[in-house]
Amino acid sequence: MNKFFVFVILFLGIAVVAISFSELETIVKTLKQVQLQYFFLAVIIQFFWFYTSGRMYRSIFHLLGVDESILTLSRIATAANFINVVAPTAGMGGVALFAAEAHRRGHPSGKVTVAAALFLSLDHAAFLSVLAVGLIILARRNDLGPGEITASLFLLGIALSYASVLYIGYRSEEKLGNLLAWMARAVNKVVEFFRRDQYLSEQRAHEFAREVAEGFSGLTEKPSSLIRPILWGIFDKVLLMTILVCSFLSFEVPFTAGSVVAGFSITYLFLIVSPTPSGIGIVEGIMPLALSSQRVDWSQAVVVTLVYRAVTFWLPLAVGVWTFRSLHTGGEETSVNEA
Repeated sequence: MNKFFVFVILFLGIAVVAISFSELETIVKTLKQVQLQYFFLAVIIQFFWFYTSGRMYRSIFHLLGVDESILTLSRIATAANFINVVAPTAGMGGVALFAAEAHRRGHPSGKVTVAAALFLSLDHAAFLSVLAVGLIILARRNDLGPGEITASLFLLGIALSYASVLYIGYRSEEKLGNLLAWMARAVNKVVEFFRRDQYLSEQRAHEFAREVAEGFSGLTEKPSSLIRPILWGIFDKVLLMTILVCSFLSFEVPFTAGSVVAGFSITYLFLIVSPTPSGIGIVEGIMPLALSSQRVDWSQAVVVTLVYRAVTFWLPLAVGVWTFRSLHTGGEETSVNEA
């Protein structure tokens, strides 16, 4: 049933794009105006985005007293992105990969697990800052609808849930263990209608709570230092918006700063809350709508969307495949003491 639902979502997303090609004449005209230098600039910015993601991870690792190179963390982050796409588990697959790599490199797995979980939470906090600006722009243009408000509140709920779990783990291992065990029991009661065995382990919940508590025990700086990785997260979003600008410039499509911020905010919002990994099928349908609501021609919005997704989704996915393989094929190891 889950696979069927995913296929339906994919079909709907592709259908929206396919219907757009009814305006084939306008699209062909747009494609003839291609400026490849801006496309290649977008690719370069995307590779710089890989670096800044590693830099954000390193700032979090530093808070927990773990020393690792930016290059290594960038590689693991791109591999984790690949894992989260092919095995979507709300980001937990990527967290598990970081924990496994930590164990292989001699780092405390508890600290690295906390670092990866903190990354998810702080990345949401960074995006919420950008989203707030986007929602203000939409409100001023009378384009803010109930869909955007509902999705924003849903994301806020996700972010607060992540932050609450981490805060409880920071304050008390016992309380976190009890909370996670209760959540596991609740999920198991729902799942038992479909399968007899337990879906989640209560014992594993308490083990995870212990790992989180051990991870926070190495906190070397004040919690206020979390502002630094949040700033890196905001910078990450600025880079993605710059890639969107390059996508506009690649086909000489007119745009304004407000349309870029608002269009990106709504697109990234539905990418996070989408039931499909990395918004596959959803973003391809939502982004043209978001851009066209900002006075961008529909056919041009479709072309811009395809270029933006090629650079920010398919390119990282391909790089993630390579980095994941390199991490598990005895590739060159980076020293844990490298700056």
